[in-house]
Amino acid sequence: MKHISLYLLFAVAIQSFSQAGVTKLPAQDRKLLQESSRFHEVHSTSDVPPALIAVCADNGRIGGPGQNWQATDVITDPTLPGKRLMWAAVGGEYYVAHYESGGIAHTFRILVAKLTKDDVKPKAVWRGVGGPLKDYAAFLDALRKGELDDRLDYALSALDQHRDKSWSV
Repeated sequence: MKHISLYLLFAVAIQSFSQAGVTKLPAQDRKLLQESSRFHEVHSTSDVPPALIAVCADNGRIGGPGQNWQATDVITDPTLPGKRLMWAAVGGEYYVAHYESGGIAHTFRILVAKLTKDDVKPKAVWRGVGGPLKDYAAFLDALRKGELDDRLDYALSALDQHRDKSWSV
């Protein structure tokens, strides 16, 4: 029964990809993100505030670009994180993180968050899936073309819950 549920979830997710779109990103935030000169890319988890990493990562653990990570739901090394940062961009109080998540489905995710110097936790402005995206310019291009999808929150949550119950070898 569990497998049938997962197959149905994938069928819905695949159908949704053909109708992808950015529907939940507020217009003022979109406009700010498109001002690419405000943002600079970083390629290390140490260049991203730990509070932002915690929002993206499993238990505060996320691999850096090019580092080893657990890409499948068959856990062969429990010390490896289940997600890996591809790149991040910083623009004042705004952060964009593009990372991949392993498990039963390898997904590429984007998080836009706002973190002021007085905040303890970042405020998630927008989440979506799409990619892989080479860099911030590719993110903006995919955003403009409607190639990202923010309607799959329920599917991503279900996949994360399944990953938490994955089996080890």
